[in-house]
Amino acid sequence: MQVIRQPNVYDAVIVGSGAAGGMTALVLCRAGAKVLLLEAGANFDTAKDSKMFMWPYEAPLRGGPTPKHPFGYFDASYGGWTVEGEPYTTAPGEEFLWWRSRMLGGRTNHWGRISLRMGPYDFKPRSRDGLGFDWPMTYDDLAPYYDKVESLIGVFGTKENMENAPDGVFMPPPKPRCYELMIKQACDKLAIPCIPSRLSIITKDHNGRAACHYCGQCGRSCATASNFSSPTVLLPPAKATGNLEIRTDAMCREVLTNTEGLATGVSYVDRLTRKEIQVRAKIVVLCASACESARLLLNSKSSRFPNGLANSSGTVGKYLMDTVGASMSGFIPKLMDLPPHNEDGVGGMHLYVPWWNYQKKMDFPRGYHIEIGGGRRDPPGTGIFRNAHRFIGGGYGAELKKKYRKLYGAFVEFAGRGEMIPNDNCWCEIDPNVVDQWGIPVLRFHWKWADHEILQAKHMRETFREIIHTMGGQPVEAPASLKDYGIRKGGEIIHEVGTTRMGDDPTTSVLNQHCQAWDVKNLFVTDGGCFVSNADKNPTLSIMAVAWWAAEYIADQVKKGSL
Repeated sequence: MQVIRQPNVYDAVIVGSGAAGGMTALVLCRAGAKVLLLEAGANFDTAKDSKMFMWPYEAPLRGGPTPKHPFGYFDASYGGWTVEGEPYTTAPGEEFLWWRSRMLGGRTNHWGRISLRMGPYDFKPRSRDGLGFDWPMTYDDLAPYYDKVESLIGVFGTKENMENAPDGVFMPPPKPRCYELMIKQACDKLAIPCIPSRLSIITKDHNGRAACHYCGQCGRSCATASNFSSPTVLLPPAKATGNLEIRTDAMCREVLTNTEGLATGVSYVDRLTRKEIQVRAKIVVLCASACESARLLLNSKSSRFPNGLANSSGTVGKYLMDTVGASMSGFIPKLMDLPPHNEDGVGGMHLYVPWWNYQKKMDFPRGYHIEIGGGRRDPPGTGIFRNAHRFIGGGYGAELKKKYRKLYGAFVEFAGRGEMIPNDNCWCEIDPNVVDQWGIPVLRFHWKWADHEILQAKHMRETFREIIHTMGGQPVEAPASLKDYGIRKGGEIIHEVGTTRMGDDPTTSVLNQHCQAWDVKNLFVTDGGCFVSNADKNPTLSIMAVAWWAAEYIADQVKKGSL
C-alpha cells in the first residue's frame, strides 16, 4: 500500500466526529488551535441527506429494517451492527453486538437525544456500595460543564429536585400525549415518579436554530437542526473559526509515536483511494467511540509500547460496559376505539421514569430508569400483530381490518435502561487472525452479564407488569426462549463505555482525570472509553461534558507550555 507522509503539522488531530470529537474540536478551535478532524465514514449533511419528510411508500420495504439499516431505511446511520468489509469477532460461546456508524457526526445523527446528567452517587459508586470504581472527579467538578453543554445544544425538561437526577438548564418540555398521561396516572397510584423527559430537542428558537416543528422523525436526523447532532450544532461553529479541517473516509490505522514516546500524528487509510496517509500533530485526541479508540491504541504497537499505546497498566480494552436493557409491551383496552387525532410532539418520549428506589434494599445494586412509548404516531410494530390474535381473535378481509384499527394505538411500551457494574469478563482485544478490508486487525469481544444485571432486568420487567396491570391492561410477554429475564445482549443498547478508563493510579487506569494518557502526555481520549462506570443515564450528555472539561485542560496546558 502506498504511504503518503504529509509535511504540515497541526496543533491537534482528532479521530472521530461525534459527540466527543465534535465537542473537542469546537473547544480547541475556539481556543485558537489548528485542528484536523478525521472521520472514518462518509460526509453527511442533514439539510440535504436527511429523509425526514419521505413517506414509507417511497422507500424499499416501506422503510422496514434490513441488515444495512437495522432500525429501518430512514434511520440516519451509515452502518450498524454489521458493516461490510469491517468484521469483528467474539470469543467462542459468547455474544456481543458492536454498532458502528460510518458517517460525519457518527451516532449523534440517529440517537434518541435522551440527555440525562449523571448524579453525585454516579461519580462515587464504590464509596456508596463497595462495587466497581470511583471516578477521579465529582459531580461538582463536572456540573459547570453540564451547564455549558445544555446551554449550547438546548435540552428540554423540568426542575424536579430529585435525588441523584440533577436538574439542568432546561427549555419548556412538550405536553404529554394521551397514553403518557395514562402511564403517569398509573405511576402516581404506585408512588413511582413519572416526570417530563430531558431530551436535546429545542422547543424554542435557539442560537439561530428553529424550534422543533413536531414532525416526530428525529431518528432520521433533522434537516432544520432542531435537535442536537454534531454536524448541525458542534461542527459549524468550529468551522466558522477558520481553524478546523475535516477529512471524511479516513479509516485510522494507528497512532504514530517518536523515540521519546510522544504521539506525533495518525496513520489512516483513505477509503476512496486506498492509500495510507500519515498526518502530523502536536497533540492527538481519540474520540472514535470507546471500542474503536481502544482498537487504535492496541494496534499502535512499537518497541517502546509492545502491548499497545498507553497500555502499561494492561487495562486498554478492559472493563467494557453497556447499559442493562429489558423491555415489555402492554395491551391497554381503554386506548381502543379512540378517534383519529394528531399526537403532536418530538420524536421521542415526553415523560420518563427516573430511578426512585435508592434507599430501598434490593436484590441487585444500583438502578435503572424507564423509557416509555406508544400511541399512533408510527405504524404498529410487527410484534403487536404477532400477538393480535390474543386480543381480537381471527377474521378475514374487511372484518379483520376493522379489528386491527381497534387495536392501533392501544399498546404501550416500556424499556428499562440500567447501570452495569464493570467486571473482568467483559473486555475487547485484538483478534490475532482477522483483519478488515483495509488490512487493520479487528477486535475480538468477550462478554458475560453478571447476576447484578440479570436480577436488575428481572426487576424492570416486574415493574412494567405492575404499571400495565394498574392501567387495566395486559402485558405482552417476551418469548419463552428469552433467557435471563429478557436482558438484552451486550452492545445491543449501543452505550458501550469504559475501555480506556480514567483514574488516580497509572497502574490500574489508562487516563488521568483530564482524559490524558498516563504514558503519553500529548495523547488524550475524550469519548466514552474514559468512563469509570456506566450509570443508568444515557451517556452522550456526559461524554460531551467530559470532552469539554478535557479540551479546556488541553488548551490551558498548551498556554502554560506544558504540552
